[in-house]
Amino acid sequence: MPWLEIHINTNRDDAPAIEDHLMAAGALSVTLTDNEDQPIFEPALGETPLWSATRVTGLFDADINTQIIDSQLALPASISFKWHIVEDKDWEREWMQHYHPIQCGEQFWICPSWIAPPNPSAVNLMLDPGLAFGTGTHPTTFLCLQWLAEQNITSKHVIDYGCGSGILGIGALLLGAQKVLGVDIDPQALLATQDNAQRNNIPAEQFPVVFPDKCQQTPVDIMLANILAGPLVELAPVLTPLVKTGGKLCLSGILATQAQAVQDAYSDAFTFDPVAQKEEWVRLSAIKKG
Repeated sequence: MPWLEIHINTNRDDAPAIEDHLMAAGALSVTLTDNEDQPIFEPALGETPLWSATRVTGLFDADINTQIIDSQLALPASISFKWHIVEDKDWEREWMQHYHPIQCGEQFWICPSWIAPPNPSAVNLMLDPGLAFGTGTHPTTFLCLQWLAEQNITSKHVIDYGCGSGILGIGALLLGAQKVLGVDIDPQALLATQDNAQRNNIPAEQFPVVFPDKCQQTPVDIMLANILAGPLVELAPVLTPLVKTGGKLCLSGILATQAQAVQDAYSDAFTFDPVAQKEEWVRLSAIKKG
């Protein structure tokens, strides 16, 4: 069954009221998006900022009377809007056709679980991220995977803090790590990590997953944390003691403009490598001081 969408071009001040009116008119969902190129990468805690030019999209059943909805909204003449027919699709899996194998190292690939690996003899991480973050397509994840591929991590113990889909921890295990502990605040992430570990024939005891309050206190050889700059700064007192002397730290989810603030939070205990950057995102890697 097709759907109908109304696209309303407005501003940050009027968008919340229009959202409320759409819901009151029976919208199945309302989406607010950037109507110009004005990205908001990391809002402050508790904030929900909007763009100066915001598009509000309301989704309705195809059999609704659009004229009645128009009259209920009573939009001023200065606000433009237009109705669109939306083809019905299996939206949950629609993105799959756009997700292709990604080469992160000379012999290291991230492959969608529904596609045969391009190089069967390479280290191939088979992934179905589900609802959790981490496919390898985002610059932050790619930078971390690229770093992993360059390390000698044979028999190392690793923590993947903010494990998401489990992509970094699984990559570490496939590249030779002995054990990885996955940590995340999202139950869906823990489930996705377990599913993807099983998909890669990794025993559950080799990649246990826990909430942060159950995280081990024994220092490890490598700490991976691909989160966001704000949480990484706040977590510095938590993550720092979990890395052995001489151990390695790999941090991402950081904008180039935020790199120094994150480095400052860890610099007393770590010596940092040169910053690696892809697009506007960076990866920070470091070694724990003696």
